[in-house]
Amino acid sequence: MKFAFSQDTQDVATLFASYHAAGYDGLQLKTDQYPPYLDAPQRFLDEHGGKPGAASAMIAMWSRSTEATENLRKIIKFGAAVGTELLVVAHGEKRGLFKDDDIRAAAKQLSALGAEARALKVKLSLHNHFDSMVMHRPDFTTFFNAIEPGTVGLTIDTAHLAKSGVMDMGGLIRDMRGVIDNFHLKDFRAGEFRVLGDGDVDFKPVFAAIHDIGYDGWVCADEESGADVRAAMAQCHRFMTRGLGSASA
Repeated sequence: MKFAFSQDTQDVATLFASYHAAGYDGLQLKTDQYPPYLDAPQRFLDEHGGKPGAASAMIAMWSRSTEATENLRKIIKFGAAVGTELLVVAHGEKRGLFKDDDIRAAAKQLSALGAEARALKVKLSLHNHFDSMVMHRPDFTTFFNAIEPGTVGLTIDTAHLAKSGVMDMGGLIRDMRGVIDNFHLKDFRAGEFRVLGDGDVDFKPVFAAIHDIGYDGWVCADEESGADVRAAMAQCHRFMTRGLGSASA
């Protein structure tokens, strides 16, 4: 498997300068870290293209609106130009707006976009999210039964599962093994995201399930606690290697 780091920090210079030395194979860029380059992919490559995995994945918000869909197409094209493997799609509409038929319709819409992305060698990966379309355990099955196979993968976010009340994370991972292509490991305690190891999420069944399914893709420390960049990189990497062993690119 490959380890990535992601942090919602304005200190992007340290982020890009430090991740490889800290033991990570790539970055998964947050929604505000790549838009300045959307119309200038060569500038991104000039500044960061020499760093392996500098844009291994990008996180993007999407809703069913025409504007959001066209923006996602623009991000897909940018990702193709800079060598992005995964576009991690977080859905931005409230869960209360969705019945099962709405989830299925949105799945078909995102699946069509996923087919466009695959033609450009980028893969869409849906990110489970608190108070969003795929939040509760049955939502995962409803959504992925409606997509065209191979067009959309699944990013499992541990803290958003905990926040959403989905506690059998190992069971979910085993059930969804056929579509999982990314993990966001994030801790959670007292309503707040925490650095890995500082929260209440029980990662033992998560790590066991990852091993049991023979997963060998991206595992990302998705750091949203506001901690210092270098300190968070180091702590998260120690936590991941203790639980999963060393990554290999």
